[in-house]
Amino acid sequence: MLEVKNVSLGYGATIVVQNVSMHLAQGEIGCLLGPSGCGKTTLLRSIAGFEPVRAGQIGLQGQVVAAVAQSVAPQLRDIGMVFQDHALFPHLNVGDNIGFGLHGRSKTERVARVQEMLALVGLEGMGQRWPHALSGGQQQRVALARALAPQPSLLLMDEPFSSLDTSMRESIAREVRAILKRAKATALMVTHDQNEAFAMADNVGVMAHGQLMQWGTAVQVYCQPATREVAQFVGEGALVQAQATAGGQWQTALGLLAAGHPHYPYAKGVQVLLRPEHVCLAETGASAKVLERTFRGSHFVFELELQDGQRLMAKASLNALYSSCQEVKLRLAPGL
Repeated sequence: MLEVKNVSLGYGATIVVQNVSMHLAQGEIGCLLGPSGCGKTTLLRSIAGFEPVRAGQIGLQGQVVAAVAQSVAPQLRDIGMVFQDHALFPHLNVGDNIGFGLHGRSKTERVARVQEMLALVGLEGMGQRWPHALSGGQQQRVALARALAPQPSLLLMDEPFSSLDTSMRESIAREVRAILKRAKATALMVTHDQNEAFAMADNVGVMAHGQLMQWGTAVQVYCQPATREVAQFVGEGALVQAQATAGGQWQTALGLLAAGHPHYPYAKGVQVLLRPEHVCLAETGASAKVLERTFRGSHFVFELELQDGQRLMAKASLNALYSSCQEVKLRLAPGL
């Protein structure tokens, strides 16, 4: 449905996006994840037709819609948009907002499509309400219904949950994912919130410094980060020193990791990523000092410093009431 090939974008002499390639299949939900200024919104705007490409090309449904010497107008790309602030028309009720883009259809067809969209997003019977009378989550669903009503080939969402309370974002993201799947829509979202990305997307692309560092499932991005930037941006954890052993394992300060690369040069120094769930507090093991303890509701996360100065994180139960500067023992979690 969507194919981005070696695309570069910029403003004036400044290159914002460099050599990005990615694709979305029909019915798939993708997400571009990254910090502010990494180029993700610029890439989204280029796919929508609002920014010209400097190099490469963008294809929709097998047709090139953007290249260096070619650009299909935004209104001809069959793309729907959901914006950060929802952009609902305050002078139109919910039903009229949803039906706004249904030009060329009879009144009967428009009414039927609006009712279908209201049912799809769980707002049956609310077509006569005004946008200001809705909650933030309801406004988000109206904006989604309006974008889906004309049945676009591709739906683009630019930070769609940024105006919602932090506590609501993940649950609303799951709701929106269910709506998109019921509609069999193909969608690409931009966000800086990894919880939103993981709740929404089939595939996640992590961007940094204008480049797409990795494109894969949430599990792949979290468990097998392709670069240091991905490892540090997605989830928590620390990079610790290790040495490759003759048996193809990694020797760390906490012990041997069994998942080493068997062909890596013997005794070569590397860094390995340890997530908090990879490190356990134990009765015996490597000595470490507690730097900070953070309460996460169902568990604690400890920031710790080993005797050689390396810092890492450990997940622990609520019974682990160690405080700052206390000495503890650490080991690797079973199965690593």
